[in-house]
Amino acid sequence: MRSYPTVAEKNELLFQRGVNFNDVPNWQKRGTGLYRETYAKEARDPRTGETVLAERRRLKVDYELPMKDAYDAFILSLLEGVER
Repeated sequence: MRSYPTVAEKNELLFQRGVNFNDVPNWQKRGTGLYRETYAKEARDPRTGETVLAERRRLKVDYELPMKDAYDAFILSLLEGVER
């Protein structure tokens, strides 16, 4: 005996309460990603005064996470970029 509802049962429960699952934003269906990303930023070298590109990191909030195989590839790409 299964103890959890099927996708169809979940959708029906939402629909009975006036919520169409297809109209729910992706971040509410799939969650939100929070990770660090690397980007290039224009900076000035204090020794020479020359304008250079500096590598910086920032916190990224991702509301549009991929699905299925694309999600697997996305996670692998994040893990490959992790400094060890």
